[in-house]
Amino acid sequence: MTGTVLGVGAGVFILALLWVSVLLLCVLLSRVSGAARFSVIFLFFGAVIITSVLLLFPRADEFPAPEVEVKIVDDFFIGRYVLLAFLSAIFLGSLFLVLIHHILEPIYAKPLRSY
Repeated sequence: MTGTVLGVGAGVFILALLWVSVLLLCVLLSRVSGAARFSVIFLFFGAVIITSVLLLFPRADEFPAPEVEVKIVDDFFIGRYVLLAFLSAIFLGSLFLVLIHHILEPIYAKPLRSY
């Protein structure tokens, strides 16, 4: 199912955008004085006609074609484990060197008297 967002297709978003814009225009046109006020009726019926056309003439089939199962193959299996072994060896070597430097850090004696 390609082209879906949250499990619904683009048609749902088109219909939602259509009706939100029509309702917004109806609210704006209801405040207008004169003959333009009655254009709300034509706008509403136009939205009903567009919605019915979009619902009655869908582009895609109702039942999608069965998808072929994709076999997942890991081509970089050996390289990944070689890289993991290399990085593990470097990590253990650097950890060993840090601990040796920490343990063998020289401690200098303080002089008893300073002249």
